[in-house]
Amino acid sequence: MLKKITVLILMVLAGASVGFAQKKSHTFQIANGQFLYDGKAVQIHSGEMHYPRVPKEYWRHRMQMMKAMGLNAVSTCVFWNYHNTAPGVWDFKSENRDLAQYIKTAQEVGLFVILRPGPYVCAEWEFGGYPWWLQNNKNIAIRNNQPFLDSCKVYVNKLAEQVRNLQVTHGGPIIMVQVENEFGSYMSQRTDIPREQHRQYYLSVMKMLKDAGFDAPMFTSDGSWLFDNGAIEGVLPTANGEDNIDNLKKSVDKHYPGGPYMVAEFYPGWIDHWAEPFTHIEPDQTVKQAEKYLQNGISFSFYMIHGGTNFGFTAGANYNEEHAIQPDITSYDYDAPISEAGWATPKYMALRELIKKSVNYPVPEIPARIPVITVPDIKFEKSTNLFDWKKSIKPVYNDTPMSFEQLGQGSGYVLYSKRFTQPLNGKMTIPGIRDYALVYVNGKKVGELNRQNNQFDLEVNIPFNGRLDILVENMGRINYGAEIPNNTKGIISAVKINDFEITGNWEMYKIPMDKTPEIVANATPAKSGLPAIYSSSFSVDKAGDMFLDMRGWGKGIVFVNGHNLGRYWKVGPQQTLYLPGCWLINGTNQIVIFEQQNDNVPSVVKSVEQPVLDVLSNNP
Repeated sequence: MLKKITVLILMVLAGASVGFAQKKSHTFQIANGQFLYDGKAVQIHSGEMHYPRVPKEYWRHRMQMMKAMGLNAVSTCVFWNYHNTAPGVWDFKSENRDLAQYIKTAQEVGLFVILRPGPYVCAEWEFGGYPWWLQNNKNIAIRNNQPFLDSCKVYVNKLAEQVRNLQVTHGGPIIMVQVENEFGSYMSQRTDIPREQHRQYYLSVMKMLKDAGFDAPMFTSDGSWLFDNGAIEGVLPTANGEDNIDNLKKSVDKHYPGGPYMVAEFYPGWIDHWAEPFTHIEPDQTVKQAEKYLQNGISFSFYMIHGGTNFGFTAGANYNEEHAIQPDITSYDYDAPISEAGWATPKYMALRELIKKSVNYPVPEIPARIPVITVPDIKFEKSTNLFDWKKSIKPVYNDTPMSFEQLGQGSGYVLYSKRFTQPLNGKMTIPGIRDYALVYVNGKKVGELNRQNNQFDLEVNIPFNGRLDILVENMGRINYGAEIPNNTKGIISAVKINDFEITGNWEMYKIPMDKTPEIVANATPAKSGLPAIYSSSFSVDKAGDMFLDMRGWGKGIVFVNGHNLGRYWKVGPQQTLYLPGCWLINGTNQIVIFEQQNDNVPSVVKSVEQPVLDVLSNNP
């Protein structure tokens, strides 16, 4: 008996020693002009991939694709608004939000992790990662004052609880943590804020990260010509989009003599907006630049290596001198080496061959592509028009239209409605439309307003006892530039007809579309010209990825089995929606479409084997 007990104890101790071996800690340092892992120099070959843009079921596959291209690290932003879903509400578990699991998966695959916690991240993401409801606090100056920093601190501490122990300093794979993002750029755009005030904000962000327990080496990231604004003493500056190695070294040496040198955002593709051509960057162009980095010992991170999808209402927006807003398309394919659906592109294959020749570690084989399926045309079983569907919604009343934020709503749609006791006709002007609106008089469409096209007025003819309806869509908050603090949505200015302000008894129906809309029995069927909801089902024998072909539809969103796949819009360039196979079931699947324009009542939705991301329409 004693012998058995002794053997048992030895087995337990052996198991414990194996456990300790598995948790062996490593070191990562920035010293002597090099990145040092366990004291040995390493060159970082990273790729950016964002956990909310990829179904969690596919995280491992996409990381294995990165590993098979020869990369040794994955970089990800962390999206404050994705986890802080309402004031005081935090979610690090549902849907694709389990960031800790994402990081652990990277470690299992054999990738370092570069964490970019913000609080601002840009990333073509709604509001650059900020929660929309911060704008309701009038004491807060976004990306500026102490009340805003106090809110940031709450976020940073909540995030630290999830990932603190996943840093390399605690046995995890996180080797570096970024301080803010592209702050030098923001300083150059917001010259109305004193430089010292900018710097104090920036240093405060770094301090709160350290105080929360982020003790892995830190870095900043900016255009190299902006390092004078964006660099922090003692913190490694990395460059975004710098292809000239001499410029890179000169800029880094000014603030961090001797390097190491890293391009934290190396662009193999670019962002895409609705109603603008899809951006293509040729593989040869990317390969030649990667070769320069590899030959000169420059570390880099592809932004993006795999873009994924802006599911739901997560897409952000830009702006320029011609357009007050440029909303991003739903696909975040980005012309990246790994396509939206996780495929190895020609760009991927060319880069893989280059990197395999340049690294001294084994590069695994490419994992199998996830199958793509199609189904017979899906015919719709039920439909209803939105004006009837919204009768169950209790409106909010006010003398003047209220913004989304004032209504306590972040995304989706608001229907603004008003009854007129006297006839009125003329030019209706709404300079504060944010961002896209369809206008109806007595249930008949009279036109649209579109902030992207700077279309803020149209002619209306409202009869006695007439009703004016304005269905307004938030197309995504601006995520980059000086306009970041000005991101309220809905109708944010006076509604005027012939310069006469329309006030009194506005009704506002909140339509967040945060869950799949349901059509009640005996609902009034959809008819052309009115926004409508369609629902149906389709069968799948063996689940696989799908592409829904939205050509023939106008503008709207699609839900499948409760998942909001994102926006479609006939203007293009995106004409299909990616439906991950992991969201399908073998058997019956439910599909619901909210079609805003509904100029012609659609009868079916089709599926195709290839995505269509580069076709613009001449018929908006």
